[in-house]
Amino acid sequence: MHTDMERCVRAVQSKDARFDGWFFTAVLTTRIYCRPSCPVVPPKPENMTFYPSAAACQQAGFRACKRCRPDTSPGSPEWNQRADLVARAMRLIGDGVVDREGVPGLAGRLGYSIRQVERQLLAELGAGPLALARAQRAQTARLLIETTALPMAEIAFAAGFSSIRTFNDTVREVFALAPSELRDRVPKKRAPATPGVLSLRLPFRAPLNPDNLFGHLAATAVPGVEEWRDGAYRRTLRLPYGHGIVGLTPHVDHIACRLTLSDLRDLPVAISRCRRMLDLDADPVAVDDQLRTDPVLAPLVAKAPGRRVPRTVDEAEFAVRAVLGQQVSTAAARTHAARLVTAHGEPVEDPEGGLTHLFPSPQALAALDPTSLAMPSTRRTTFTTLVRQLADGTLHLGVESDWAEARTRLLALPGFGPWTVDVIGMRALGDPDAFLPTDLGIRRAAQELGLPSTPAALTARAAAWRPWRAYAVQYLWATDSHPINFLPV
Repeated sequence: MHTDMERCVRAVQSKDARFDGWFFTAVLTTRIYCRPSCPVVPPKPENMTFYPSAAACQQAGFRACKRCRPDTSPGSPEWNQRADLVARAMRLIGDGVVDREGVPGLAGRLGYSIRQVERQLLAELGAGPLALARAQRAQTARLLIETTALPMAEIAFAAGFSSIRTFNDTVREVFALAPSELRDRVPKKRAPATPGVLSLRLPFRAPLNPDNLFGHLAATAVPGVEEWRDGAYRRTLRLPYGHGIVGLTPHVDHIACRLTLSDLRDLPVAISRCRRMLDLDADPVAVDDQLRTDPVLAPLVAKAPGRRVPRTVDEAEFAVRAVLGQQVSTAAARTHAARLVTAHGEPVEDPEGGLTHLFPSPQALAALDPTSLAMPSTRRTTFTTLVRQLADGTLHLGVESDWAEARTRLLALPGFGPWTVDVIGMRALGDPDAFLPTDLGIRRAAQELGLPSTPAALTARAAAWRPWRAYAVQYLWATDSHPINFLPV
């Protein structure tokens, strides 16, 4: 979009927050870059130039605006609605792969050469993987500087910098302030932070309807791993360097995020996974504009716009839970999962007392005795085949997954039919066009709304909703009185 000069100028002049994260405005006279909705008086069009990423702005010598803080914009929706090389690379960079494994590790996970990955990222984002990872490190550093009292040396290494000097130089270059000056700008009267807890605000593009999003997560919560408490969805997180506990509370203009981490190096990964689970980088206006062109969906969208797709922080965990949920009620699926957690999950300490375990890893589940599973023999085979392939790496469901290839591999597993594959596609892989025509709730909604009720006919009718059929599923589910559609009291 950043190449459409006229459209970008209109967005900046109207301070349209919908485009925050889609592109960045660099001002040639001040050498500062902003988000489109920056509250300052817009510069003259001839003094504007546009970039597709904050990293590209930084690489071109522009500094982040201190007023609108462009580095805190929602992420581009492009990276969660596509499955091509660039989108998969951006999801991996957001998941911290470059910091942990370097550019060779990134390229290896994608199945391309380093040169191919760098060339495509440069072509579309104006920056290579190292520059993109550096921009993410700078944002992580800023969060830690502003939300904790940690010494700067600890912040430098927690944010992923190789040295304190690199940390200092990067912060000065990106924010035009020394780290200590950034901290001095934080209001002194703010409430004291709970020791060991990071309190953050996760931005999103309005509107956001929290009902189905948090209702679904709360209604399907596995005891010990997830809970709804005091207006917040809380869960444990398995992370690259350790584990974490997160509490997420919906507000009108942000999601309040409280994080407890065993290793601060996991901060950017934890934030990225929580954003992905809550679908916070979506463009709800674009989605709803498409869906409301259908006269059947239009009233549903008008009644409660901004529905998101509830996703997951752990793709392998969700696949296991999808199998546990085959042909049983939500309550029964939670019971099966809770037994696995108690027997095979890793214990964790929750300072607030409600959470007890990490969900078992595929390796732990692959080692269990299949006869201990209280399920029919055919589903037991489905379960053991899935966890074995996840454990040995035969099946990959991470953020780098090629959606079509993952679907093909899943369909080849015993006991995997269209419903299981599509629900994994929608909630684990993140495919915004995944559709569930065989789902009982969808078929009931279709019948109530006068839509075709057979899977083939409904799929044909839903072609008009593409590429947002996963969002149409949320609106159709919302016609039911199931607890997944309501925020818990």
